[in-house]
Amino acid sequence: MNEKIEYLPFGRPNFSSEEIDAVTRVMKSGWIGMGPETIAFEQELCVFLNVSNVVTVNSCTSALELSLLVSGIGPGDEVICPSLTWCSTANASLYLGAKPVFCDVDLKSLCITEQNIIEKITEKTKAIVVVHFGGYAIDVVSLRAKLPPEIVIIEDAAHAIGSRYLDGTPVGSSGNLTCFSFYANKNLSTGEGGAIALPNQEVADRLRSLRQHGLVSDAWKRFTHPKSILTAELMELGYKMNYNDLQASLGRVQLRRQGEFHQRRLDIAKLYCDELAGQEFGLSFQDDVLSEDHARHLFVVMLPLEHLNIDRNDFVIALRDRNVGAAIHYAPLHSMKFYRDLHDQPSLENTERLYEKILTLPISASMTIEQAKYVVSQFNSLIQECYK
Repeated sequence: MNEKIEYLPFGRPNFSSEEIDAVTRVMKSGWIGMGPETIAFEQELCVFLNVSNVVTVNSCTSALELSLLVSGIGPGDEVICPSLTWCSTANASLYLGAKPVFCDVDLKSLCITEQNIIEKITEKTKAIVVVHFGGYAIDVVSLRAKLPPEIVIIEDAAHAIGSRYLDGTPVGSSGNLTCFSFYANKNLSTGEGGAIALPNQEVADRLRSLRQHGLVSDAWKRFTHPKSILTAELMELGYKMNYNDLQASLGRVQLRRQGEFHQRRLDIAKLYCDELAGQEFGLSFQDDVLSEDHARHLFVVMLPLEHLNIDRNDFVIALRDRNVGAAIHYAPLHSMKFYRDLHDQPSLENTERLYEKILTLPISASMTIEQAKYVVSQFNSLIQECYK
């Protein structure tokens, strides 16, 4: 299969006529803000995640910031997080005046480990943000047992809708504040948006207020009960971070289709693992990427650069020239100028080593098996050409 096909991005949402019909229905209803669709989506997410409360917001970035805020994080506090992640993971602490402290990751799981975290704990440490990288679920139960009880665990599950912990329960059901993303390329996509899963009703009510300026009632209640709710009391300084019914109508359909999406991603991952030239060329993949408990938001390959006459960046560009939308997840945050200028950043050996050789191959529920086979053929052809 050498004929070029249409450019394949690393992630593309799968929308059907069901999503179109759902959005059309909401548009015709006369109400597109936060309202009954949002409430229904939150309730359905509660069932899917096996948790008593889900609060939707406008992004996972907002979810992380609000989670840290209601956990009491503020100026002078330190929040440990991995460097191998998207900048939102660290920026959420900075928005509150706290200091992100970067730690290293495991070479196989690409996630932070208990030992990595423990090494970074100081008397100022108030929270840990764990990232379920690529859809690999970290054992947060074991981590909780190793940490002082006053240190909060926040879970960045932007990649992990549908992932499961070691005991088989869904990511989001641990009891920690767990933050999800519904961005355009995520496994469940509503274009933009995020959510916080948590067990505590009182905290959930505060999050619902904070996402809507700090008001005690939302716009839908004021719209539907014009006589009983004339004004809304402002309880604290809040934000404009609410979700809306157009997004929620998409999300409700996407949630119903998660089984279908999960199977397609698994089929593609199996094809990649079976047919990429792993044994001959020493390729390696993220741990447990074929596990039923892995969400496979990303399919990460570690290139055997010692056997190639090309660096990782040029390899990615060469794949893109062949219409294979390879990507890099991620450039280490501790190496970026913005964070270096904030304070000195110590070296993180595993993260820096991984960054030199990782790339992400296209994987999404909208891909066909034929497209995945094309990716395999182009990858194997290129690696043959670049092998020393």
